[in-house]
Amino acid sequence: MSSLLVCAQPATGRPEAFRTTEKPALLLKRLSTVPHLSRVTPASRLEVRPAPETVSSGIAEIDALTGGLPRGCLTEIYGPASSGRTSLLLATIAAATQRQEACALVDVSDAFDPQSAAAAKVDFKNLLWVRCDPESKKNPPRRRGDTKKFSSAQANRSSRAWEPCLELTLKTTDLLLQSSGLGLIAIDLGDIPLEAARRIPLTSWFRFRRAVENTPTVLLVVGQAPCARTCASLLLRMEGQRSAISPQLSVRKIPEPAQLLEGLHLQVEFVRSRLERKPAQSDRAALETRAAWTG
Repeated sequence: MSSLLVCAQPATGRPEAFRTTEKPALLLKRLSTVPHLSRVTPASRLEVRPAPETVSSGIAEIDALTGGLPRGCLTEIYGPASSGRTSLLLATIAAATQRQEACALVDVSDAFDPQSAAAAKVDFKNLLWVRCDPESKKNPPRRRGDTKKFSSAQANRSSRAWEPCLELTLKTTDLLLQSSGLGLIAIDLGDIPLEAARRIPLTSWFRFRRAVENTPTVLLVVGQAPCARTCASLLLRMEGQRSAISPQLSVRKIPEPAQLLEGLHLQVEFVRSRLERKPAQSDRAALETRAAWTG
């Protein structure tokens, strides 16, 4: 006697039995009549999802490493202070605005510097700057010649004190993703305490990843450590190698011992990619940044 293949139906409580000696075509036909299984797409009918379109990050070395930043995906860049993460953020915004794409920067901690963005050749006509920190109302955007004033109260804020900023960040990002007309949405979490940034629910990142799918938008998240985790299609780690210091005097006759920071030597590590692409020749790339006054 032939053996029986039993398919349990927990929802209906009715087991269905099939003889394993039946022909595969007949067996599949009978399986298709089983509730719930009838809604399962056979593997032969599955379509391969095409690789997403990629755009330039504004830095040739990173484009060569990753193939560019994918549209319709969440890309995460992380690294400590002075790792070059902000330079990459500004370069990406500059490249997108120069392509005449509408872009949005969700600035969680009011860390965006318009002067640095101007030096990076950001086209402000195509940039929406969203300041999520309630304290930013007391600090109007700086103008040429102004210096940034660091607030001791902001520096001493506990991770719980950042919750209103993060809540506004999530709501703002939801609205921007619903618009589906932006070429780039960047979320800057770089100055947020790591403990506070990791309190962002994983469900929010899943929602963002789902919302950006099949859109022309590049969703970019910048922080000190990975926050989106498995929701990120592309993950890059930034690391500062060394600083380029010049002992030369400036035109204002700085005293002899003074030194000027000319730039940084950086390293980018290709951590993970969920995209269908050719394997990279290397998982690391080196680049340099130069201060605006060095030309």
